[in-house]
Amino acid sequence: MKGSRVVLHVDFDYFFAQCEEIRNPELRTKPVCVCVYSDRGGDSGAIATANYVARKYGVRSGMSIRTAKKRLEDAKDSELIPVDLAYYTQISEDAMDVIKEFADVFEYVGRDEAYLDVTERVGGDYVRAARLAQQLKNAVKIKTRIGLSVGISQNRMLAKIASDFRKPDGLTTVTPEETDEFLEPMHIRSIPGIGGKGERRLVRMGIKTVRDLKEFDMFALAKEFGRKSGTYIYNAARGIDEEQVKEREPRMQYSRIVTLSSDSTDFEFIRGTLEGICQDIHDTALENGHMFKSVGIQFVQSDLSTKSRSRMLKSPTISALELKKTAEQLLREALKDQKIMVRRVGIRVTDLSSTSGQSSITSFF
Repeated sequence: MKGSRVVLHVDFDYFFAQCEEIRNPELRTKPVCVCVYSDRGGDSGAIATANYVARKYGVRSGMSIRTAKKRLEDAKDSELIPVDLAYYTQISEDAMDVIKEFADVFEYVGRDEAYLDVTERVGGDYVRAARLAQQLKNAVKIKTRIGLSVGISQNRMLAKIASDFRKPDGLTTVTPEETDEFLEPMHIRSIPGIGGKGERRLVRMGIKTVRDLKEFDMFALAKEFGRKSGTYIYNAARGIDEEQVKEREPRMQYSRIVTLSSDSTDFEFIRGTLEGICQDIHDTALENGHMFKSVGIQFVQSDLSTKSRSRMLKSPTISALELKKTAEQLLREALKDQKIMVRRVGIRVTDLSSTSGQSSITSFF
């Protein structure tokens, strides 16, 4: 178990909801859902995070608030709490400051996720790596009270799968010798990047587990999914991932604001400017290896007052089309009953996460 590369994947357990439990410990025994409410009012919006008590009732991230409420009808003490990103970000920053001290190479992925290469620190020894991971968990708990799960393996992909294996508060080590035994019984959705669409296509091919997947050669998978995604799937089933942990510090947002050629409240006129802003932000995020989950629009009005709207997407994306579509929806909503002329317009994307190791497949899956 010595001499191998050693990578840790750190994943905060049900992060937003856990932050709310820290703020109010009485919530720990209750079903808790952190909600992203839309501008339409009422129960319009989606669940950002549900704690494990709420998950027992079938509530999941991305579910509509209305559906979650129906599933929680028998839970008299359930709590639906509006998202508080500023509070969660502060806890994340405090935790990440602790985590990076344990790494040879630290890669920030998102508000609740990071990779660490600890090969030199532990001398390629997985036993020492497990002790280091437990020390990390303890240190974060002391500083922030956040519980997290850690996966330890020879590469990023396996470490990520391992961190999800014993949630919450998990610590799982997968040595090179244990890779096949660990992976083969797993459902194909355990492979990072394979979502609902990818699962349905694989099931139609008779593939449900990683063991099933290993029976298909690279050419068959490339024919079905294309060379890039087919190669990724083939390698993933064998625990192969050449992506290195790369030094990456948190970046909280990308934004740009421009002055219109003339003050206006006309949708088509402002949309023309908005398209260029969206493309610039998309290109910058792509160049820096970031996906985003939140899109916001901002007006500076002719009286110099400001107005803004934002929307949380169902999942992180690097799609220019989705960015433009969301920005246009926000623009249309913001201009409804707009009385004051708009002088400047801007777009902001936040809740960033890394595309590294994911972009090759999530474009298709």
